[in-house]
Amino acid sequence: MRKTLAIALMLTASLGLAACDKKSEDKAQAPNQPAEQAQQKMNEAQDKVNEAAKENAEAAKDQAESSVDAAKEAAPEAPKN
Repeated sequence: MRKTLAIALMLTASLGLAACDKKSEDKAQAPNQPAEQAQQKMNEAQDKVNEAAKENAEAAKDQAESSVDAAKEAAPEAPKN
């Protein structure tokens, strides 16, 4: 009777551990997913920052050209001899 009870308890415990082991693997893989999503969001944000920097550079170039043109128009022309 004791032997049968001991075997039944060991079998129950081993099945319980085997069932719990699968869930721990799933939980171990779950943290990787938010990290990957965060990395993708960071890459998208960096792309947007790069695009904004390019637009700022183009705007600064256009403004410099506009300032040069305005200075040329505002400067009086020297008399030609």
